Amino acid sequence: MVTIKSKKEIELMKEACKVVALTYQELEKRIKPGMTTWELDQIAEKTMRSLGAIPAEKGYNIGIKGVPPYPATLCVSINDEVIHGIPSKNKVIREGDIVSIDTVALKNGFNGDAARTFIVGKASKEAERLVQVTKQAFFEGIKFAKPGYRIGDVSHRIGEYVHSQGYSVVREFQGHGIGREMHEDPGIPNYGKAGRGIRLEAGMTLAIEPMVIQGKPNILQLDDGWTIITEDGSLAAHYENTILITEKEPEILTIL
Repeated sequence: MVTIKSKKEIELMKEACKVVALTYQELEKRIKPGMTTWELDQIAEKTMRSLGAIPAEKGYNIGIKGVPPYPATLCVSINDEVIHGIPSKNKVIREGDIVSIDTVALKNGFNGDAARTFIVGKASKEAERLVQVTKQAFFEGIKFAKPGYRIGDVSHRIGEYVHSQGYSVVREFQGHGIGREMHEDPGIPNYGKAGRGIRLEAGMTLAIEPMVIQGKPNILQLDDGWTIITEDGSLAAHYENTILITEKEPEILTIL
């Protein structure tokens, strides 16, 4: 069931989303070659808690036997890691890496969710282009995030744009509704046919998140039960924001 948020709920949700935006602002200032992904995670958790929020991903349980609850504040995925990379004291960020970070803050009973891919130091032109296309795919998709359009219109435009640039989208994972729960209806794939799915209405809050692969779309899951990598070893990038459907243009809640 898709929830329509009240004005009061939207105001509360904006606070959670602002925490996420401020956390990324701090991470962007601090990320550099030589850091571990664990250090990034500590910065993010400290920032969130100082702003009165809880790291919602920490302890998140997907309910699959044998998969432990997620142990960290951030998902930090480097180069061919697509999503859900677990921070570690042993994983060092190097010059030229592209680092995808996904995080969720919980404040006042509501969640804010966003992802960014950072280029650390000087990366290849190919890596830079992948990151730019992934970000632009989000903005292409939300051109259709207005009342009267359908979820499929957003999904179709994301996939159409990404494929036009010579890249692939991840099919096994998708965006989602968000609010009191981290993952709510509807699911929002990054591909599909236009004109399908539920019709968008003002008051819906959605996390739209293109996950883009430089090579073929095939993915693998590592033995930790969380980390997703590209099967062919090609680079991947991730860009996400929580948005609010309004009577006019969508409002991006996780950008300051």
